[in-house]
Parts: sequence; C-alpha cells; structure tokens
Amino acid sequence: MLTGLHHVAIICSDYEKSKHFYTEILGLKVLAENYRQQRDSYKLDLQLPDGSQIELFSFKNAPTRPSYPEARGLRHLAFALDDIQTFIQHLTKYGIETEPVRVDEYTGKKYTFFSDPDDLPLELYQR
Repeated sequence: MLTGLHHVAIICSDYEKSKHFYTEILGLKVLAENYRQQRDSYKLDLQLPDGSQIELFSFKNAPTRPSYPEARGLRHLAFALDDIQTFIQHLTKYGIETEPVRVDEYTGKKYTFFSDPDDLPLELYQR
C-alpha cells in the first residue's frame, strides 16, 4: 500500500540559479548535496516541512520539456501552504510573477501558478 509521496525529481538547466530559487526563495531545506563526477552532475536533496522531498539534478545539455502548450506527462508541482497572499508577496519581492488567484470550484480553496527558472509550472494551493 502506498503511504505518501516521497520525492519529485527535477532536472534544471542552471544548477546555481535553480539551487538559489528552491532554497533561498522557496525556502526548502538542503538535506544533501552531491557532485557526481562520472556524470558531471549535481544532485541536491531538498525537503519540505512535511517531509516530502525534491531531488534537483543538473545534466549538461538536457533537452527542454514543453510546458506550454501543456503536453502529456507531469502537469505541474503543487505546494500546500496556509497563507497564499503572503507567499505571493514574498515571490513578488524576487521578481517572480504569479497568475491571478483563483478558487477551486470543487474545494473552494485558493490557488495560483508561477514558474521555476526553467519555466516548470508550480502551484501554490492554500489549505
């Protein structure tokens, strides 16, 4: 039986830029950072307060993945939070634009979208 989501893996184009984004701007905790010489690649393990993780990888010359128009596969990554407006203000201080806040027609919860440095769609979903 599945018990939860352990991690999501993301391949970035600019490791330092993405590391800064996920740690300094989004505030994820660094669990481990490893340079894998045989692959000329970094693997950064990041943790959210609920224990779920993001693995951030760097691979030279990785092909781009279409985000818009939406393609098959993983659509977006959603982060849960208690105060969506405060976090939108936080992102705005870093020049990160968000879409207008919408309300989920089924749950009544507020949500919005923004993008990481590689244009990966990310969602904020207010609990």
